[in-house]
Amino acid sequence: MENAPYMLAAFAAVWAAVFGYVLLLLGRQRELRRQIESLKEALKARKV
Repeated sequence: MENAPYMLAAFAAVWAAVFGYVLLLLGRQRELRRQIESLKEALKARKV
């Protein structure tokens, strides 16, 4: 199979992209959690 190195490179590139996308989503989720907690605190302070 003479195209095996290309297939392996494409496979690695796809997995790297998936890994990067998951890291991006984790960062966004962390930021959203911070914003939700901030909003909860603001609502608690407003009610008191």
